[in-house]
Amino acid sequence: MTVPHHALEITLTRPLSANTLRRAARELPLAANHNATRLMTLVPAKTPHLAARRLRHRLDARLPIAVLTTHYPDTDDQILLNIAFPPALHAAIRHSARQARQSPELFLKLALDDALARHSSDEADRLDRAVGKLLAHTTSAHLLAAVGRALSRHPGVPRP
Repeated sequence: MTVPHHALEITLTRPLSANTLRRAARELPLAANHNATRLMTLVPAKTPHLAARRLRHRLDARLPIAVLTTHYPDTDDQILLNIAFPPALHAAIRHSARQARQSPELFLKLALDDALARHSSDEADRLDRAVGKLLAHTTSAHLLAAVGRALSRHPGVPRP
């Protein structure tokens, strides 16, 4: 049976030296970004969770890993987020999850979903206020033309 490979992205707490990257790459093939703060690798495992666990086991002692994520969404359009919390924080999360009668994973997922929804709402409100201020001094046609020009000059801007 062929074991699937999972593309994982490693976000580091600090840039790596060339020697540290070379030593880690002996353990597992790694591709680094321009400043060696993010790495990509393929890990053979039955599931993304097992791939992340295997990667942590192999590289945690060698690299300053902050976060592991799957590079591609799964069939439910979800990305695995793997964070190694300090023991005190992990205990606090377990305690809060127990009080909410949830698993720590579900507790964190719901908290993260809520935080992202709040951020999205805050961002929409901020943009609405900014557009309102702009419309106080110009017409909607002029504003729309200016936005079109700005987007055509900056095609790499993030899009939802």
